[in-house]
Amino acid sequence: MKKAIYITLIATVLASCGGSGSKSIEKVLASKNVEAIRAKRNDLNTELKTLEDQVKQLDDAIAELDNSAKLPLVSVLTVQPQEFQHFLELQGDVKTDQNVLVYPEMSGTLYRIYVEKGQKVAKGQLLASIDDGGLSSQLAQMRTQAELSKTTFERQKRLWEQNIGSEIQYLQAKTNYEAQTSAVKQLESQVGRSSIRAPFSGIIDDVIKDQGTVVSPGPGSEVFRIVNLSDMYIDVEVPEAHLPTVSPGKMVNAYFPVLGETVTTKVRQTSNFINPSNRSFKAEIPVPNNNGHIKPNLTAKVKINDYTNEKAILIPQSVVSENAEGEQFIYVIADENGSMVAKKVVIQPGTTQGDYLEVLEGLSAGSKVIVEGARSIREGQAVQILDSTLTSKN
Repeated sequence: MKKAIYITLIATVLASCGGSGSKSIEKVLASKNVEAIRAKRNDLNTELKTLEDQVKQLDDAIAELDNSAKLPLVSVLTVQPQEFQHFLELQGDVKTDQNVLVYPEMSGTLYRIYVEKGQKVAKGQLLASIDDGGLSSQLAQMRTQAELSKTTFERQKRLWEQNIGSEIQYLQAKTNYEAQTSAVKQLESQVGRSSIRAPFSGIIDDVIKDQGTVVSPGPGSEVFRIVNLSDMYIDVEVPEAHLPTVSPGKMVNAYFPVLGETVTTKVRQTSNFINPSNRSFKAEIPVPNNNGHIKPNLTAKVKINDYTNEKAILIPQSVVSENAEGEQFIYVIADENGSMVAKKVVIQPGTTQGDYLEVLEGLSAGSKVIVEGARSIREGQAVQILDSTLTSKN
């Protein structure tokens, strides 16, 4: 551009000098006199500077008289109330209360295993049995004795009701019957411990002990691992600052990076205890597991909807500036006698989500916020609107 101006100016100088100027230069060059050439060059430079000053004066006059030439171009967003949802982003682990190791309740040889790894079982189903060491035979004998004591007691009771026999005979028969019944129940309980049953419905995840192994209660004698994947939940630690906003019923989007799946659910419950070590409380978020892909201890990224405003005023964060007093402000369009003028507006910001900021005070529906060009304008400056659209956070 500068080069073009110089060419124009030189052409003007030459034109003003006419043909004589060109001949004068040729004559100076032909003289081969260095001093004369330098003197001519200095004269032309002086004329060129004079022309540049004149061009600048003309440009200043044009800028002053032609208002449209100096108006900065801006684009605006017309803000309208819309739903705004803020999400608290946290990380948690998938858990289930129905993921347990099944231990034997008595010592003995693992007599028989009735299930296989991966098999679905129902609550109370027999999984394995332990050699009871003859307790079953003792139980059979005791039941026979209990039946005899029952018969004796019933007969003695009928005689006593007919005032036949002594009271002590009746009481002895009653006591003997009750003692035998209690002994049978106690032995039945002991024999029942020889049967290992499913504590809940689920899947046999692992058969840990082989048939014929000697087992006993306590660590190291796990026989099965049983898992139920239908009642899974995400355990999340929430900072205590969000205690008022994270509560049961809040909507949650849970994303599983390994699976690439997202599920929508709600907070089921929150704990009533603040962990003093990290100042957080736990939230329990159930997750449906229809296809069975979600496993215990799987990592999940959760977004908890802790705030919703159905009629929020939203603006892009990029248009917000801050003054020396720490106030945040934006520029809006005001119509003054038909001219579009930039006006500074101090706002009260709310929460943010993504690239958008909620404005609590300072803006109303229909306000035209300057977006493009907001950084290069000043208060009260006339502007020219290049583009105007409705605000949207999508």
